Amino acid sequence: MTGEHPDEPRKGTASPRGPLRPRARRLAAGLLCLVLGFAAVAQVRSTRRDTAFATARQDELVEILADLGQRSERLRSDLGDLEATRARLERDAEGGTALEEARERATAYGILAGTLPAEGPGIELLIQDPGHRVRAVNLLDALQELRDAGAEVVQINDVRVGVDTYFLDDRGGVGVDGRLLTAPYRFLAIGDPHTMATALNIPGGLVRTLRGAGATVLITPRAKVAVGAVRSP
Repeated sequence: MTGEHPDEPRKGTASPRGPLRPRARRLAAGLLCLVLGFAAVAQVRSTRRDTAFATARQDELVEILADLGQRSERLRSDLGDLEATRARLERDAEGGTALEEARERATAYGILAGTLPAEGPGIELLIQDPGHRVRAVNLLDALQELRDAGAEVVQINDVRVGVDTYFLDDRGGVGVDGRLLTAPYRFLAIGDPHTMATALNIPGGLVRTLRGAGATVLITPRAKVAVGAVRSP
């Protein structure tokens, strides 16, 4: 036996943790310095930004304030211009809408009064009268049936029908609003084609009466009927 304690390190042999402790302390110190350095740089930059105006000279501050005042005036002026432009556009839009509505109303009134041409879906009613037995009352009945069925615009031959249109028996034909019309009598009516055709063909109605008088009747629904005749204003 040598008399040495088994846990005692041998002479000349280093402890496993001894040399590492100074190295760890140096590494920690370096990291700490690095963190402190970043913090110091950030603080300096923040301080520079916060104290930019505090360190400026009086004449520099006056110049900065004057520039800010000019910018503020320009912005207020631009804002005023924009508000004026918006108000003008709103007035123009309202005026344009009102004008468009007025034009639409004038057009509708002109069509109803017969002073403007019109087109739309409707029917053509053609009455042939070889025996010259169709009378004014028959044409009046035809017009009344069309109106009751929703006809909005009606033209007979080249006469535009109005609210005061009248029919008179005349030699050789029928007088409509003072103008002599001769067969064939051609009605152009704007409205719902199916409704008007159904109304004219009801049992015991207009078509049967006309055929009983020796006339021939042809009803043609059309997707587009053009009424070009107009009445004097």
